[in-house]
Parts: sequence; C-alpha cells; structure tokens
Amino acid sequence: MRKPVAAVALVGVAGLCLGACDRGPGEPRTGLIVAMQNSPVTMDPGVALDEASQKIQQLMFRSLLRIDDHLRVVPDLATRFESLDPLTYLAEIPPGVRFHDGREMTAKDVAYTFRRFLDPAFVSGRKGAYRDLASVEIRGRYAVAFHLSRPAASFPINLVMSLVPDGTGAEAARHPVGSGPYRLREFVPDDHVTLDPFPSAFGEVAKNSQITFKVVPDETMRSLELRKGSVDLVVNDLSPDLVASLRQLPHLQVVTAPGTDYAYLGFNLRDPILADVRVRQAVATAIDVESIVRYLRRGLAERATSIVPPMSWAHADDIAPTLYDPARARALLDEAGHREPGGGRPRLHLTLKTSTAEAYRVQAAVIQRNLSDVGIACDIVTAEFSTLMADVLNGNVELYTLQWVGVTDPDILRRVFSSSEMPPAGFNREFYRSPEADRLIDAATAAADEAARATLYKAAARVIAADVPYVSLWYRTNTIVAQSRVTGLALSPTADFGFLAHVRRQ
Repeated sequence: MRKPVAAVALVGVAGLCLGACDRGPGEPRTGLIVAMQNSPVTMDPGVALDEASQKIQQLMFRSLLRIDDHLRVVPDLATRFESLDPLTYLAEIPPGVRFHDGREMTAKDVAYTFRRFLDPAFVSGRKGAYRDLASVEIRGRYAVAFHLSRPAASFPINLVMSLVPDGTGAEAARHPVGSGPYRLREFVPDDHVTLDPFPSAFGEVAKNSQITFKVVPDETMRSLELRKGSVDLVVNDLSPDLVASLRQLPHLQVVTAPGTDYAYLGFNLRDPILADVRVRQAVATAIDVESIVRYLRRGLAERATSIVPPMSWAHADDIAPTLYDPARARALLDEAGHREPGGGRPRLHLTLKTSTAEAYRVQAAVIQRNLSDVGIACDIVTAEFSTLMADVLNGNVELYTLQWVGVTDPDILRRVFSSSEMPPAGFNREFYRSPEADRLIDAATAAADEAARATLYKAAARVIAADVPYVSLWYRTNTIVAQSRVTGLALSPTADFGFLAHVRRQ
C-alpha cells in the first residue's frame, strides 16, 4: 500500500479553513479560491469521468501528451513520441520527473498507467477508449512502446492521460500521488479541495501559494461570492445572464475565449416522420439559432456547423450555418407530404425532450415557438439528466437537446455518426446510417497522415451535415469571471485548468 502524501479530512469543520488556515489575524490571503458547481467524485484519473474531477486533476498530474489550442496532440512530458509502424507507437519521458512522494517517474509507471485499462479486474468507464490497445512494452528505463490490435490513427489522443505511479490502487481515489505542479492538501467531498504547490515539479512552477476549489452548487450563490470578494474566480459555471450582470461591476473582470462544447438538437431517425430528411431540414430551417445565440446566450456562444469545433485542424470551414427561413421550412414540409390542414390545425405533432436546467428549458421554449410558426406542434418534456439520457439511448424520443462537452478529436465523427456505433456500444444516439459517411470515417480512422485524415473527416462532416441527423446550435464561449486584482487569466479551447498555476492575486 502506497503511503498517502496528503491527509483527507472527513469532517465538515475542516471546510471552514478554505485555504486560509495558515494565515494569522489580519494577514492577507495569498492563495486562490475558485468556486465550482460540482464536487469532484474521485482523485484517481484512471476512473474519473466527471468534469470536476478531471479539471482538478489537470493540476496534480502530468501526461505523456496534451491538447494544444488547435486541438492537436502534442508532447507534454514526452521528449520523443513517434509511430514506428501502423500498430506501434513509441514514447520516451525525460529523467528526473518526480512524483509527489519524491520517487522518480520511470517507464514502469507509464506502462502501469495504461496496463490498468487492459486488466479485466480494473473497473473504469474509461476502458472503452483503449479497446485498440493490445499491450504496453517497457523499452528501457524511460521508454515505452504501445502495441495496437489494429491501425488507429486517432489513438494518440488516448495518451492524454494522467500518469500514476506503478502499483496505484483504490487508495488513489482519496490519496492521489501525481507529478503535477500541485499536490493534494485536503479533500472534503461536497465542500472543498485544497492544493499546495509541489516545489519539485518538473518544468512547472506554481505562481501562487495555494488553490482551493470551493463547491458552491447554486449559481446565484456563486455570483454573490464573486460580488462579496470571498471567491476569486469562476470558470464556465455561470449563466450568460449572470455574466452580463457581473460584467457591470468595476471590481470584477470577464475573460472569454472560443470553446469546444457543442449544443445540438437531435433526431430519432427510427421515427417514421423524422426518417424523412426533408422533415429534418424543415426543422433546422425553422429554428432561429442566431437569436438563441444573441439573446439567450448573450453572445457567449458561436453558431455551430459541425460537432468538430472551428479551431480543430479537421474542421470543415465550408459548411455554412443553416439559414433561418420559415418559408423554406413550410415548403419542405409540403414536399414531405405534411401540408397545411387548415382550420388552425398543425401539420404534425412532435415532442422535444430536454433538461430541467433553466437555460435549456428556455431554449426549448424558443424552439417550440419557432416550430409552431411553420405548423409543427411541439410538446416539451423536461427530465433530470439521467432520465433524459436513458430515453435518448433507448430511442424513447423524437426530438431532444443535449450538449457534447470538451470535443477535441475529429474521431468524434466515428463515435457519434458511424453505423457501427449504435447504443449501447457507441454514441450514435440518433441511429443514423450512411454508407458514404461510414466509408469516409473508416478511411480517416485508418489513415496515418494528418492531411489525409483531415480531408476525409471534412468530407464526412459535409455528408453528415447534408443528412441533418443533428441541428447544430452553438459552441459555448469559455468564460472566466474574476476579481479585477487577479492576473494571469487565460483560457484554452477545452477550458483546461492548467492556467491556474500561473494565476496570481495582486
């Protein structure tokens, strides 16, 4: 059993410290306090699926590779990374990387990190990403070879995974040992997580004395904490309306950058009405997405055209946003045989399922009004997220709205639109089938050259856009609201928390 390097408080009274326990009376606070909506579930990156856990782990762990601002996979710790052949990747790490317990990181640790996903006894929702990984071979003290069972050009993105020490077990959920610029000081579930700088971190120097992530579930309370100055910043956890209000306050600042989160309206193509592409096109042209972006999102979003985000090297720039055109929508419905019946009656009835969150309920109401204007009666059904997802996966929907979070790799086109990825095995929740899209996606998955992959993914995206299995709505604009005295704020497309290592309070 590895000795834990940080004690985990199990009583709520520890939450009163909030990163300020080392201060004397009247002494100014030098650490940062970041408010978060949700508490992390686990500190073990091998099993963490929730956003809060993964964001905090970005400060405690290092990876072989990372995602850059163009969503390319580039080295993090790796000093060498190359494809030796279509089935083999080689990675090397530098000597001198230290874990938080003082031990040097070697190839044994790298191999163990990924061999865990091959172990039948290891339970993790992340294992599916490594289904093409056949084995991990240690080649010297600092080199590891990854052997695949089939060519998979997108495999390197799976090496953007926090490295853990050899032998890490269940204790990592509360006693993690990483190699990042911060190590765990205290974790009180549903209250706060406090991180201290790790002075021996490789290539990373923390610019602040401490970071505390304070769990504040209610967004109104998060905004009040910012107003009072008891919280230093909030990242992507405030509604556009609240951001607009807080922007007016002189002691606060708002920093924005383009993001990768993708909101869409999905269709169940097993429904006989929605199986007709003309009906789907009619729905798409009936929705005034520009108004949703401008007024509901307060401009904190960008019109979306594809699930692959605009800053991606594989984004198809020539896919135009669907124009809001109610007259065209009516004509398409006529062509599909859903003509105006007269007497104020609708052409057809549809049901739209969405989240209980207010922003999505209001968005659904706008869509409902838009569809009504072209003769489609739309009933809105709201549900908690777990219920909504179950209905979508089971095909118990007609229309639904959801959001993909943190889209980085264009291989998302395979996972979402390939006919081989139907639930429960994959994410083709709309039950979309296209032999042409399948052909292009399969070719892109097998291609080793990035330029060839980009060409094929873009072609697939064009086919998918024409078939309208989704109505692309918007990409979220990443947003920080912070005290004006805070410096060093920067946002990556994925809103990675790594920037917090460079943030200071004046």
